[in-house]
Amino acid sequence: MPDNRHPERPHDLVLFGATGFAGRLTARYLAAHAPTDCRVALAGRNRDKLAAVRAELAVIRPAWTELPLLDADIEDPASLHRLAASTRVVVTTVGPYLRYGEELVAACAEAGTDYTDLTGEPEFVDRTYVRHHATARRTGARLVHACGFDSVPHDLGVQYTVGLLPEGAPLRIDGHVTTDARFSGGTLASALDAFARAPQMLHAARERRRVEPWPADRRVSTPTGGIRRVPLLDCWAVPLPTIDPQVVARSAAALDRYGPDFRYRHAAAVRHLPVAFGGVAGMAGLVAAAQLPAFRRALTSRLSSGEGPSEERRARSTFSLRFLAEALTDRGPRRVATEVSGGDPGYDETAKMLAESALCLAHDELPALSGQLTTAVAMGPALTDRLTRAGLRFRVTHTGR
Repeated sequence: MPDNRHPERPHDLVLFGATGFAGRLTARYLAAHAPTDCRVALAGRNRDKLAAVRAELAVIRPAWTELPLLDADIEDPASLHRLAASTRVVVTTVGPYLRYGEELVAACAEAGTDYTDLTGEPEFVDRTYVRHHATARRTGARLVHACGFDSVPHDLGVQYTVGLLPEGAPLRIDGHVTTDARFSGGTLASALDAFARAPQMLHAARERRRVEPWPADRRVSTPTGGIRRVPLLDCWAVPLPTIDPQVVARSAAALDRYGPDFRYRHAAAVRHLPVAFGGVAGMAGLVAAAQLPAFRRALTSRLSSGEGPSEERRARSTFSLRFLAEALTDRGPRRVATEVSGGDPGYDETAKMLAESALCLAHDELPALSGQLTTAVAMGPALTDRLTRAGLRFRVTHTGR
């Protein structure tokens, strides 16, 4: 495989989009936690705004007073290709990615540059696989989407759980999400775009299925199912229409450790049944309303893409992902329950996950793989170890038959 480390490039990591809400949080995390020898730069189209962010970061890390600022604009493909060629890893928070992201993915794939983002947009991920996976395989680039709350804790949490179960057995894992966090205007815009493009999303998924290898001797499934009672957790499970099950399925398809017959279901954990039905009805209404351009404009205008919850609100927010797993062995079922938990998932923890993903690609010994990969496949236990040291909790809550 081509050498992907590129030590001769002037930067180890470039953050594109540091002036946005999620980008600023990611930049602050890097300033507080990046190794002293990590060569970081900021990129964007407005140098004055980048300089203001750099001044904020210099308060955290005085050595970053002269942090390099690079000119890059999504409407100038040549600038994105210069950016990709200047660094070993690109980290981008510039979304919605379906509108603004593909040219940067293309530039990284062609330059053999590792790439991470925060997308939760299935259509974007499927499109970039079809168009750029083969190039990245050839050049040695690792293209790793969904490196925030979508979908790091889900993907790594399932991998952690699988590692606790017997090898070679059919596995059944159910994930249950609870959180009290709020989201920003950028997240809202991405969700509404996805809801409004259901036909295009299905078309992109079909195109990917035509070209993506899939194991012939193992089965991987992610059934949606309906609302169901979960006695062990004293809750109702409400299926979630997020990208997370797709990411988990691709990890399972790529890694033999997930067994010969792997099934994953993904849901929100809701304590009371009326709330569960209300949530389903509300989601259906939002999907229907998103088909109306006037509604999308009115709703997104209430929050700009650079706005999000306050620091005080984020400090009160938490998340928990509880996984109930079962291995179907010859001696009967083996069961384990695990949990991944942390603070504010949409922003503080997402910035941590994104930054640690980029640092992991830049500095850790990882599998010799390239192309479009999931976090579990590209980084796996190395990233889990990083996030554990950074404060996320991966733990076993129950074992038995």
